[in-house]
Amino acid sequence: MRAVIQRVTKASVTVGGEQVSSIERGLCVLLGISVEDTQKDAEYMVRKILNLRLFEDESGRAWSRSVMERELEVLCVSQFTLQCILKGNKPDFHAAMPAGPAQNFYSSILENLRSAYRPDRIKDGEFGALMQVHIQNDGPVTIELTSPPRTTDPKQVPEPLTQNRYQNHRPKTGTRTKTGTRTIDPK
Repeated sequence: MRAVIQRVTKASVTVGGEQVSSIERGLCVLLGISVEDTQKDAEYMVRKILNLRLFEDESGRAWSRSVMERELEVLCVSQFTLQCILKGNKPDFHAAMPAGPAQNFYSSILENLRSAYRPDRIKDGEFGALMQVHIQNDGPVTIELTSPPRTTDPKQVPEPLTQNRYQNHRPKTGTRTKTGTRTIDPK
């Protein structure tokens, strides 16, 4: 699952020329659901959306309060295009969950947000509709968030880049060119 989370002074969604939802200060969350997403991904996103410290505290100290701690609003917009994979210059959306299951999954995320916070503070657009999303970004602050990969196979978990691994991955000091000559490092 992917999310683009923006701190906003206000945001709204318009469908067919009619405003269907709006918030004042808070977060606008564009959410892209993948065919591989599970309830665990949804729980991760709900927890992060509500607990990211993107706001100042009462004394003005930045990055110290969450949307819940400040009692602000959240506007969620389902956006399957976040699951885009480019094939050349053409977008491919096969990684996005199909509309039917995605709508149910998205609705459950909204329910989880409302039950974890305050139902009146969680707003959303219109699933599957062609929407105009009006965002007045505050800062600007924009965070891209991806749910963690679900691998338990230690061979698939990337090894940390230690000093020894770094040295093994450094480029060689000399390289061959097309003419067969060698470039020598001036050191």
